[in-house]
Amino acid sequence: MRILLLALGLLVPGLFAVKPVAAHHSFAAVFDETQPVTLQGIVTKFEWTNPHVYFLMDVTDEDGQVAEWAFELLATSVLQNLGWTRNSLQAGEFVQVQGELARDGSNFASGRAITKLRTGERLVGVGRPGG
Repeated sequence: MRILLLALGLLVPGLFAVKPVAAHHSFAAVFDETQPVTLQGIVTKFEWTNPHVYFLMDVTDEDGQVAEWAFELLATSVLQNLGWTRNSLQAGEFVQVQGELARDGSNFASGRAITKLRTGERLVGVGRPGG
């Protein structure tokens, strides 16, 4: 009985020490480096989250049709090392984004470089999300 209690005493705390593993992907699995894209639009949402930072942007085409696009950036810790903060992008900002299209053909792309068009500020060094 003592051995069973000792085993449970060691096992149960270990169960709570396990961290959940978030799904992660390689860049090449999601984005196609042979399909660069440059888009301009208005940021509608900026999500400072891990494992990747995301933002949404409304893009208006030549016919006046608005399409929502999603962009994936690197992790918050990497972006912080590059000088970003959770306030680096704000809803309502007019930006140009350079990146690579998603392989699935959706309105989703990596965000390699972002330029705030009203101020000219360039958020550089975004690199390859999902590395």
